[in-house]
Amino acid sequence: AGLSENGFITTQGGNLLCSKIIHLITDNQVKSQVSKVLHECEQRMYKSVAFPAIGTGQAGLSSAKVADEMLDAIVEFARQKSVQHLQAIKIVIFQTNMLTDFYESMKKREDSDSSTSESWLSMFKCKLISVKQSSEKKKSMILEKKVNLVTFQICGESQEKVDATESWIKDLILKEQFESTISDEAIENFDETQFAILEDLQRGKQVTIEILNKLSPPQIKISGISRDVCSVSLEVQEMVQEIKSTEEEQSKAELLSNLVEWRYRGSNNSFVAFDKLTNMQLEHAKMAKKPYLNVRIKKKNYRVDLNTLKATDDRGKTKILQRVTKDEGK
Repeated sequence: AGLSENGFITTQGGNLLCSKIIHLITDNQVKSQVSKVLHECEQRMYKSVAFPAIGTGQAGLSSAKVADEMLDAIVEFARQKSVQHLQAIKIVIFQTNMLTDFYESMKKREDSDSSTSESWLSMFKCKLISVKQSSEKKKSMILEKKVNLVTFQICGESQEKVDATESWIKDLILKEQFESTISDEAIENFDETQFAILEDLQRGKQVTIEILNKLSPPQIKISGISRDVCSVSLEVQEMVQEIKSTEEEQSKAELLSNLVEWRYRGSNNSFVAFDKLTNMQLEHAKMAKKPYLNVRIKKKNYRVDLNTLKATDDRGKTKILQRVTKDEGK
């Protein structure tokens, strides 16, 4: 691949889920570079393109300036009547602190030109990585999936036989299709960890996963090949149960912390309360008359002797522990 006159190099997609990669040589002219890439994609009849936040890395450009220039180039390109092939333009934002700048830049254009905003916004798709969605703005979402289309060419002695074969093929496909819906309040508490697991499941199985957070209770809809839908449904149910178990443990720990508090002596000889889950583990171990329990204090491992109320780390250093019931006062 050689350097083009527009200042970029195009190579094959390699192991990435794309057909081509366009490598830019940053010259701090973000709007110009984005515009050139968009026109190159249209000329080559690409249907979609994804950009990073150009220039916000080693070039050191501010994300607000980059957002304005990238969106200026996208808006100007989308308004051209000659655009026929490029249908989707994505900006992939990995750094969550840049999200506000891109959102504000997009919102500014939407507010200032509401009559035409729909035409270019319909082409613009922003994919946000590691962004936790607030419960106040619940949205349904379908995890992005690459679909490989299959084309059947049917030849026969008559139109009647061709139609019969087409009908038979459709019946076979429909028989293999299945849909499963999981409803639970715990789905509302899914975060980026659970979403990443769902994306991996969808990527490895012949299924489509839709998350319906607007419903009450929220739902996860899984559709696709019967055997894969069943296996993915079981894994999603396990995820839901794990979250419910965690919430139950946190609730028990909260209640117990109102009755008893375990503490360790800090560096200034004052006692510091354990986190509520560790507090519950210590209390349960004492009630079960266990001699020892392993805990973590300030990211270090300690072995607690529940008879002497002393915690010892790997180097032999000890901390004094205290167990205080709330009616004794603090």
